[in-house]
Amino acid sequence: KLTNPSPYRVILRNANYNHMEFVIYGLQTCVSYDKEKATHIMLAVHTKGKGVCGIYTKEVAETKSNQINSFAKQNEHPLVSDIEPIDED
Repeated sequence: KLTNPSPYRVILRNANYNHMEFVIYGLQTCVSYDKEKATHIMLAVHTKGKGVCGIYTKEVAETKSNQINSFAKQNEHPLVSDIEPIDED
């Protein structure tokens, strides 16, 4: 029996040193969101401490998270993302 791969969230974590504009630009660049969607996620990160950037298979989620982290590092920003599994109970 074939099953679908388990979904994972890409989570963007808040840091006090990130400029809101950089977070928006990073989401537009790495995840290809338009400005409105990127702004919505940035505001969730800012107000709740984290925001979901997308839901993907594990391999794609790891790639997206690595792209965000590399982009932040290249631009000398402490923006951090990671992934977490979605429980399917």
